[in-house]
Amino acid sequence: MSLFGEHAAGWLLFGAAGAVIDRRRRRDWVTATAAVALAHGASVGVKRVVRRPRPQDPRVQVLVGTPSKLSFPSAHATSTTAAAVVFGALLRKPLVAALVPPMALSRMVLGVHYPTDVVAGSVLGAAVAVVTRRAASRRTALRARKGNR
Repeated sequence: MSLFGEHAAGWLLFGAAGAVIDRRRRRDWVTATAAVALAHGASVGVKRVVRRPRPQDPRVQVLVGTPSKLSFPSAHATSTTAAAVVFGALLRKPLVAALVPPMALSRMVLGVHYPTDVVAGSVLGAAVAVVTRRAASRRTALRARKGNR
């Protein structure tokens, strides 16, 4: 899970595959994939502002490498939540409950995040996903109105 979520790469590849396979809804897949990328970028930006160090307790064995020493928010939780929201909507499947808790838990078990890191990441990912979906819906409605004139 950690490798799949690194830099949101697994989710970005999933979205790209959706755009290639589902040509009829290609624009929707591209928009959803952009939401995942935006969410990941937002988490990296917040990390650089907050600058919270990763957990450092001698009793906790860190089981994975990390691209930085910053932990808040969890970029894995952010991109996974965004992906679950936007791809779940496209697939008409409730993916949040299936994807987000295992990813969030894995980040804490691996010793690289505090619980508040993964909660904040999930909230940020959901917010970016919802805002992106609403903006895309408005754009689609505007295009439809212009086409009916």
